[in-house]
Amino acid sequence: MGQSNGREAGRQSGQERHRGAVTLRRQAITSSTADQRLLDSRGRGDWKTKDAWRALRILSEFVEGFDTLADLPPAVSVFGSARSRPESPECQLAEALGAALARAGYAVITGGGPGVMEAANRGASEAGGLSVGLGIELPFEQGLNDWVDLAIDFRYFFARKTMFVKYAQAFVVLPGGFGTMDELFEALTLVQTGKVTRFPVVLMGADYWSGLLDWLRGTMAADGKIGPVDLDLIRVTDDVDAAVRHIVEAEAALNVEQEAVREEAVAVTAADQQAAAEAGNENRER
Repeated sequence: MGQSNGREAGRQSGQERHRGAVTLRRQAITSSTADQRLLDSRGRGDWKTKDAWRALRILSEFVEGFDTLADLPPAVSVFGSARSRPESPECQLAEALGAALARAGYAVITGGGPGVMEAANRGASEAGGLSVGLGIELPFEQGLNDWVDLAIDFRYFFARKTMFVKYAQAFVVLPGGFGTMDELFEALTLVQTGKVTRFPVVLMGADYWSGLLDWLRGTMAADGKIGPVDLDLIRVTDDVDAAVRHIVEAEAALNVEQEAVREEAVAVTAADQQAAAEAGNENRER
């Protein structure tokens, strides 16, 4: 029995990596990720033989994501650092935000990791909302936090990032590092260029973001690299209720705009049909 307990302890302490639907432990863990192998230009000799198969794997990730999240209720993607401590201000803010979003009827989508992501998932789950985690294969495995109710593990960043945008009515971004900045600026670019329907981007942790915002105004906008209206794409607040209210109001305004567009299209179609009918009557009378 002692030997068996020792073996179990060894298993529990071992490393673990998730690679899509596959779980690797200990010696089976490879030193590279699927993204790295796909994007590494030094492997040109493999492109003709391996990339076609990779395309099927990439397609399967999109199919899995679309199928799993298709019935998701209105949702908000929340981003922030995996390195933040549970007692940090941003984690406390994220937990309160997750709860407030759940009470407002939104599912909460995060990267499923620790830190800010775990705090937002916990807040949503404890408030009775749906807590979603979209994990990713990394060289330093994070794993999905225990507060995720619905989880998908991705091999490829670009497939995962599509899900963050496709199934969200808004982005809320808390203090974080390169990954958080990547998601923030990709969202702003998609909204700015009209690649996605307009939706709010909220920054929380005003002190953390103040230097970046000063640079955006004083350097990027001042030099004409972005327009003044582009800065209006960002809402900054540390008030959880204000953040949720902004998201709810933006969704309502967008619904009104879309309904007006539908009504206009119906009116134009009806007018075209009436004109066609009148033209037909005139031709018959002749």
